[in-house]
Amino acid sequence: MTKFLIERTFHVGEKDMPEVSRRSKRIAIDNYPEITWDHSHVVIDKAGTVKTYCVYDAPTEEIVRSHAAELGLHDVNGVYEIAGDVTPDDFPLD
Repeated sequence: MTKFLIERTFHVGEKDMPEVSRRSKRIAIDNYPEITWDHSHVVIDKAGTVKTYCVYDAPTEEIVRSHAAELGLHDVNGVYEIAGDVTPDDFPLD
């Protein structure tokens, strides 16, 4: 399964995000069983805008975009196929 990173900017505030997240999860379970929400990084920019960087396992980018469109309440800034993961431990200095 391919991993995707979806970058979003939300039209709701931080206090509304738990309900949005529950809605996202429900939509995925009910309508997109072929995708798995792995995890998300939630950030609040200086203007107070909520942005997320979410990792999904999915067969296609189109399915990830369809889920996002059904969720609404946000703009999709980009969907990127994850080529790999690295950590500082992958680059020893010795």
